[in-house]
Amino acid sequence: MGKISVTIEKGDELFGAWAESIKGIYGEGRTVKETKENLLASIRLYKELNTELPMELRGDVEVEWHFDVPSFLQYYDGIFTKAALERITGINQKQLGHYASGRKRPRRNQVEKMEKAMHGFIDELNQVHLV
Repeated sequence: MGKISVTIEKGDELFGAWAESIKGIYGEGRTVKETKENLLASIRLYKELNTELPMELRGDVEVEWHFDVPSFLQYYDGIFTKAALERITGINQKQLGHYASGRKRPRRNQVEKMEKAMHGFIDELNQVHLV
């Protein structure tokens, strides 16, 4: 199984996505979901049209998604409210709203704080078992 890293970023009107290590694999859309679907279609098309495939595209392909902060916050808005994200990350809701809209860009230490908090939350959930 191959693995590729894909970056998703929010533009002025659309979201864009591209494979970090393979030229020619791109996607865009009005939503992150549409952008992801477009990028996956781009992978399928790339595999159909090229006989010489990079190692990452041979067989099944696992995609590792890298989001900019506005894309992440908008994509998961229906799952994580700003209040929940404030409790998880310690970053206040107003600031999260500025990041989601793109009005403000978080400093690197804020991005790292968010990522560490989200991974900690997911690790905790992975240890939960319902009876």
